[in-house]
Amino acid sequence: MKTPIILLAAATLLASPAEAQTIRVGVTAGPHAQIMEQVVPEAKKLGLQIKVIEFSDYVIPNQALANGDIEANSFQHEPYLKNQMAKTDWKLATVGLTIATPMGFYSKKFKKFDDVPNGALVAIQNDPSNAARSLRLLADNGIIKLREGAGVSAGLTEMVDNPKKLKFVELDAAQLPRSLPDVDIAAVNNNYALQAGLDPIKDSILKEKNDSPWVNVLVVREQDKDKPWVKTFVSAYQTPSVKQFIAEKFKGAYVAAW
Repeated sequence: MKTPIILLAAATLLASPAEAQTIRVGVTAGPHAQIMEQVVPEAKKLGLQIKVIEFSDYVIPNQALANGDIEANSFQHEPYLKNQMAKTDWKLATVGLTIATPMGFYSKKFKKFDDVPNGALVAIQNDPSNAARSLRLLADNGIIKLREGAGVSAGLTEMVDNPKKLKFVELDAAQLPRSLPDVDIAAVNNNYALQAGLDPIKDSILKEKNDSPWVNVLVVREQDKDKPWVKTFVSAYQTPSVKQFIAEKFKGAYVAAW
């Protein structure tokens, strides 16, 4: 018995939506969200639908991923991811590079770092990987000295010399721009700097080089890393059009890392 053509057509229409897989991708508000919105149409061309989910902090996107509330995230560098995984039972995996975000120190009181006085109050992040990043930037510029062998997880206890007698206060990364009136200098991650109206190139008084270890990454659950959609997702992100958007939109404040 032949199946009526009209039934075949109906079956085709019902099957079509399932063919385009949808993934939920967690990002932090600001540049990571803006870039991911550019990835959405590139992924659609490859048969992958992306729903962008914005978060306001650095902890929840990994927790949401580990819990299965999202399928991927794009907001963090690998040292931060490794630090988070070391403290939890999350099984997450890096699957691709995104952007380098040269972090800087900012001040409402001083135009250049040489003007910062002895005993100045310095605000840095209260999460270990970003605090280490701030301390490493100071050490790389000869302002403090860290214990030999201190790496991307160095904390204040690894500081072995502080000639300017700087005083440190650790705050949530999102609060650092708001702390600027109350401290002498503050380390601010680029996404929060831009949200606060700071220009990472013009306004920072000390800035990382583009080739720091803190390149941002795309992350999925360990169990998903070899699934076909992951390769499609990475390919959609690492396209010439997305790279061009990053260059034109952020003008060096963020740079493509692939």
